[in-house]
Amino acid sequence: APPDARMIARAWRGLSHTARIVSPSSRGSAVSKALTRARAVSPDSAKMPERPPAARSAASRRASDSSPSAKRKKRDHVELKVEHATPERGARGASTSATRASPGAPPFAPPGDWPEVLRLIKQMRAAGGAPVDTMGCEKISEDAAPDAKGRRFVTLVSAMLSSQTKDPITHAATARLVAFGCTPEKIAGTSVEQLDALITPVGFHQRKAGYLKAAAAICVERYDSDIPPSVETLTELPGVGPKMAYLVMNVGWGKASGICVDVHVHRIAERMGWVPPVAYSANGTPRKTRTPEDTRVCLESWLPEEEWVEINPLLVGHGQLTCTPRAPKCGECLVNALCPSAFAESKPDKERRARGSEK
Repeated sequence: APPDARMIARAWRGLSHTARIVSPSSRGSAVSKALTRARAVSPDSAKMPERPPAARSAASRRASDSSPSAKRKKRDHVELKVEHATPERGARGASTSATRASPGAPPFAPPGDWPEVLRLIKQMRAAGGAPVDTMGCEKISEDAAPDAKGRRFVTLVSAMLSSQTKDPITHAATARLVAFGCTPEKIAGTSVEQLDALITPVGFHQRKAGYLKAAAAICVERYDSDIPPSVETLTELPGVGPKMAYLVMNVGWGKASGICVDVHVHRIAERMGWVPPVAYSANGTPRKTRTPEDTRVCLESWLPEEEWVEINPLLVGHGQLTCTPRAPKCGECLVNALCPSAFAESKPDKERRARGSEK
């Protein structure tokens, strides 16, 4: 072969061998490019000495450490333990209703002058004159039946009619039922339409007529024509709530099972500061509005039990005569020096009353 052909073949073989021995990781470096050019010129020096294993491993580590992915180190796995705030299934049935004492609520102590306030209210109420004194549930039943069982049933009927109804209207409707025959058997056997005509115009008279008939049937079938003997069994009757149940227990059975809180007791207890300014649920969270049940639970926590029966007619009469819902007669009240709400009527109420008097 001509000399030029032999030189070209030798150079080609050197280039091919150089391409095989250069590693991919160092192919792009400045050193590898210089070696490639040198071997292309001198094919006899194509065989480059190998680095020892330790040097190769160190170089590979440096190359891997300099890569962008190596900067993102793998974090150790951390197991997170979450404490669930939701109660377990067994505890979820706990009621948040205010009929139970609220364990999360701050302790409440009544004003220290409450015995004096109560004494003054009793002094004002000694003269009577309130509608509750002659037309309350405990008054209508005194001469309504010949025996205690009959009087208890009349007390229950009167309490059921009294809801959202003024005492004179309740008294008149109960008197009509007594004249008609206010016994469990008689009421259970009377049509709803006839009962409705007898009790009109009490509040929600159509609904209450159905409640009366159903409750009378239960008294006949389950209690031998008597009324249920406990608050729990009384509230099982249609149309009977906790307030009515406590009233019937106090008056009908003569047992101080709890305080009967109606709108008057509820209002006066708040005005006197006998209940805390904020109501709390059973889980300790504050609520915007207070219910009569909140008031009952609070009053029963500090008021002596011997006052539980009398406190209802006492405060109801005081609310009807003096501590009225609108424009209370604070100037005539003997408690005005001790009451935190005395003379606290808002200006809009005064202006509204003044406009009404001008008309």
